[in-house]
Amino acid sequence: MKGRGKKPSSRHLEPLPPEAAAALTAQVARLKQALQDQPDLETLRGLLTPRPQDLAWDLHLLAALAALPHPAVPPLLAALFAGARDRDRLKALKRALHHLQTRGVAVAPELLPREEAPRPRAGGEAVAHLSPVFGNGERIVILEVPREVLGGNFLVSRLSDREGFRECVLLALRRQQQGEFWQNFREQGLTDWAPAPPSYALALLEEAYGLDSRGEAASQYGALRERLSRHLGPASEIALASLDPGEQGRFLEQSRNLAFGPLFHFWMPPQEELKPWLARLQEVQDSPLVLTEQQMQLRLQGVLEEAVRALYPAADRPRWARRLLAMAAFFQLQGHAEEARAVQAAAQDLSAERGPLAGEPVFLAALVQQALRLTEEMQKSPEAPAPPGLVVPPGQQPLIVRR
Repeated sequence: MKGRGKKPSSRHLEPLPPEAAAALTAQVARLKQALQDQPDLETLRGLLTPRPQDLAWDLHLLAALAALPHPAVPPLLAALFAGARDRDRLKALKRALHHLQTRGVAVAPELLPREEAPRPRAGGEAVAHLSPVFGNGERIVILEVPREVLGGNFLVSRLSDREGFRECVLLALRRQQQGEFWQNFREQGLTDWAPAPPSYALALLEEAYGLDSRGEAASQYGALRERLSRHLGPASEIALASLDPGEQGRFLEQSRNLAFGPLFHFWMPPQEELKPWLARLQEVQDSPLVLTEQQMQLRLQGVLEEAVRALYPAADRPRWARRLLAMAAFFQLQGHAEEARAVQAAAQDLSAERGPLAGEPVFLAALVQQALRLTEEMQKSPEAPAPPGLVVPPGQQPLIVRR
């Protein structure tokens, strides 16, 4: 598993002009040298120069700092960028801190950027909020409606693409309670939401109801269906723009990078299923046979592809492709068009017929590669925090909805 700990966020960035790139490299080199002497925060901060008027510079600086697994880096990142007012810097800060966590660097909760709760509805409007899709096919759908429609103002559902409704709760929340409601999700690590047309949320609820209308949670929704449909109108899907075949390769490569991101950590196989494959990779690296570097890489790649086939069997891939399309809609609703198209390209790659020389789907291969790398780091440093997907098997995630 050598050479797989790449920087998390510089892949999507346009290169800096040569002069700026050289200046940034010099600043980071000075910082690396200073970190060896354990200086105080203010000394470290003085070695770096954020540029509030130059977003590209700041994003490259964040990416470079995220590649330094040193305990002094998270406080330094927060000191430099936690006060930013723009979404791009705050999201890059969040990614950088998360990446440091995956490499075993402690990050105090107060250093993480504070997430704003989704905006409440205005007047008599209905508003929908969607969570990402988790690797077990579950997601949270929240509908905010006027209290007079259902008798409560928050309809909170946890849906499964296999079983339909897992939970369905109608809440009547006052303004102060709404803040506590969103805080509950943040404390469980669920901070990314997409605003959605209520008609699309209704389509997701109806799809779940069609899978199983007899369970307790489905019955709770069934009692509200008619009133909800009268208020929201007909259900409708989210249309994804077709991909230009000429750009399929570029978007597919971007999907490889997205597989390393925090939204897909819940898609990773559990740790116990990864350990045998990590042992197989280690056997190749420790083999007494004299192999060229190229032969070694081919054998390692062969083991990785075997792991992908075993952990994500071909029979299950249509389901994974549908989950990716649901995530493409999620990114599109968030306004992240490039990410949406990359995930859509990954879904098409999973659905494509594969010849013997095609290799395994790019997205799944990257997901397994990242999971193996993280498992290896956890074995070397047991106290390092693990991404949830590596320790919570699909189908055993804790209940997310709280009364």
